[in-house]
This record gives sequence, structure tokens and C-alpha cells, in this order.
Amino acid sequence: MIKTQDGLRKPTIFEVFYYFILSLLLNAIGNGLTVAANMGSSMWTASAANIALDFNFSISWVLIIYGASQILINIALTRRFDAPRILGNIIFISLFGPFVGIFKQFFLTLGIPNLPLPLIIIFDLFGICLIAVAISIYQRLNLILHPGDEMTNILRFQYFKGNAKIAQWVNFSIPALIMIILTIIFRQITAVNIGTVFALFFQGTVLGYADTYIFPKLKHRL
Repeated sequence: MIKTQDGLRKPTIFEVFYYFILSLLLNAIGNGLTVAANMGSSMWTASAANIALDFNFSISWVLIIYGASQILINIALTRRFDAPRILGNIIFISLFGPFVGIFKQFFLTLGIPNLPLPLIIIFDLFGICLIAVAISIYQRLNLILHPGDEMTNILRFQYFKGNAKIAQWVNFSIPALIMIILTIIFRQITAVNIGTVFALFFQGTVLGYADTYIFPKLKHRL
């Protein structure tokens, strides 16, 4: 919803298109940057990488299975089957993946991995902040969401009274638990670095700040 002097109104078609494309690009740029920097990314991506390593699976298939699992969890959390929203989840995933690959290759071509380590870390953390800002925008738009981010939205407003930080921690607790179990069993871990720790403890905080300061007139549409 858009806040005006006369109250809240629905966004126009142009506004919906603008905010959705912008958030999709920011998310893809942020993920592409963190993958190129190779200093750790979000918990779900790191967890998928460990499953792929331990069981010799393709990470693409693991992420697809994760997406399907998140959709099922969301159905359980909301206690209803929302076919249009599930279709939106699938559309988002299909658009999101190719963009991440494009921006990953772009940042690799720019030579991000060859920069001094402090700069690589800064770029990685900046990428995670971009992801949080993107999530904030399309969660407020609440039109088409990645199922993992929709889970955070559901937890935040239906279970934790709007607290983005707690909702993000609960969301991340699932992949964190999976990684802990796999590490104990297989005695190895991958894709976990300073960026992963930053995402675990601060991505929800950045998301909350983005809600307040990035496009402040765009309000949550529940």
C-alpha cells in the first residue's frame, strides 16, 4: 500500500511494476555479488551448498527442493492453500535464478575475487544489505515473493507482532540446524564465512531499517 495524505491506497500498475522489478534486480545483484565475492551469503544458500557437497547433488536441485519445502511450510503456517500466491512463488524463483547467474558472471568479470581481502569483505556485506533492502521492498509490495522471504513475512506479522529480526532468526534456524547436523555427521562444512554470520545476526535488522527509510511511503500490504 502507498501512504498518502488521505490515507492508504493501492499502488498503480506502474508502481507495482517499478517496485517489483527494482527489488528483483537488487536481490539478484546482491546475491550475485556475494557469490562472486565467495565470503559467505544467506543461511539457506549456505545450507544448500552443504547438502550439495555432502550428498554430491546439484545445488540448483537442492534450491528447487528448498523452494518447494518452503511453500509447504508456508501452507502449514497460514493453514490455507493459496494457489495464486504459490504460482507467484514459482514465477519469482524462475525469474530470480537467471538474474543471479548474470550478475555473478558480471562481478567475476570485474575481478571482485581478485581485490584485496578487506574490499572483498566490504562488497560481500554490501551485497547482503542489498538483499535485505530488496526483500523489504517486495515484502511490502506483497505481490510475488520468494517462498523463503514469504515465510519471513508470515512469521513476522502472524506470529511475532511485526518484529523483522526475530522472524528472520526463526526462518534461518531451519538451515542453521541442517548445517549443524550435516557438519556433525560428515565432519566438513562449506559456504560459511563472515557474510553468513552477518546475514544470520543482522539481515533482519537491515530489513527493518529498510522498511522505515527506503521508500517510506510504501507500506506493508497484508
